Amino acid sequence: MKKQNTFPGIFLIGIGIYFLLQQFNIPIITHFYSWPTILIIIGVAMLLNSYISNDYEPILPGTILLGLGIHFHGLYTYSFWIDHWGMFPLIVGIAFLLRYQKSKQGLLPGLLLVAIALFSIFVSNKPGWFQWITIAANFVETFWPLLLILIGIYILFIKKK
Repeated sequence: MKKQNTFPGIFLIGIGIYFLLQQFNIPIITHFYSWPTILIIIGVAMLLNSYISNDYEPILPGTILLGLGIHFHGLYTYSFWIDHWGMFPLIVGIAFLLRYQKSKQGLLPGLLLVAIALFSIFVSNKPGWFQWITIAANFVETFWPLLLILIGIYILFIKKK
C-alpha cells in the first residue's frame, strides 16, 4: 500500500530545516541559502518518497531535480565546476539509470544519454559531425522559453482527453 503523505511530510521537514538554518545564519552553510538548495530539497523529498512508499515513478523527476540543484549549486559555488551543456543529458541519463534499477524501464535511453554526455564533456578532439549537437544545444539554450510556451498551448488547446 502506498503512503500518500510521505512526500509532503519529507518536503515540509526539508523546507523547515532550510529556513531554520537560514534564521541561525551559520557562516559555514551560507552557500546553501540559494534557490538550487530548494531544487535539492524537492529532489531528495521525491526520491525518499519513492523509496519509502515503493512507488518508483518519482525516481526520474526526483533525480533530475536533485541533479539540477547540485549542478547549479556547483556552478555558483565552486570555480572548478564544469559549465557544459553535456551535464544536462548526464543528469537525465543518471535519472533513467536509477529508474531502471527499480522499474526495469529506461536502460537504453539512460546509457545513450550518459554516453553522449561523457563524450561531449571529455573528448577534446570531437569529430566534425558532432558540431550539430553543440549548435542545437546553443539554439535550445537561447529559445527554451518558446518551447515552454508551445507545450502550454498544446496542453491548453490541442490535447483532448
